[in-house]
Amino acid sequence: MPSLRQRAELVTRKCVVLAAALRHPGTPWYAKVAGTLTLLYALSPIDLIPDFIPVLGALDDIVIVPLGIWLTMKWIPEHVWQECEARVAQEKGTLKRDWRGALLVVAVWLALLALGILVVRAIV
Repeated sequence: MPSLRQRAELVTRKCVVLAAALRHPGTPWYAKVAGTLTLLYALSPIDLIPDFIPVLGALDDIVIVPLGIWLTMKWIPEHVWQECEARVAQEKGTLKRDWRGALLVVAVWLALLALGILVVRAIV
């Protein structure tokens, strides 16, 4: 049975392959949407269940990210996934720095904050 560290490394490796598959032209649009949401959630510092809540805080990361990866893998054609795995293995599995994803996450949270402020002002 693989250790928790080995499982975490596997999920990390699959996230890198998923990032490569999202840029592949053979990946269907719905898989790109699901994969993008999965990676954004994995990279987002804000979780559905805050990490300071014992057990449940880590449970969402342990369940939601692998579930999103699994679902997206099912929608990506097998040959595309294998090609991306080979390319990632050849590149030694590193993610290229791309600030667009980080900017998108920040923009979404700022938009939600602005919306919350508008709602509070409307109520008060």
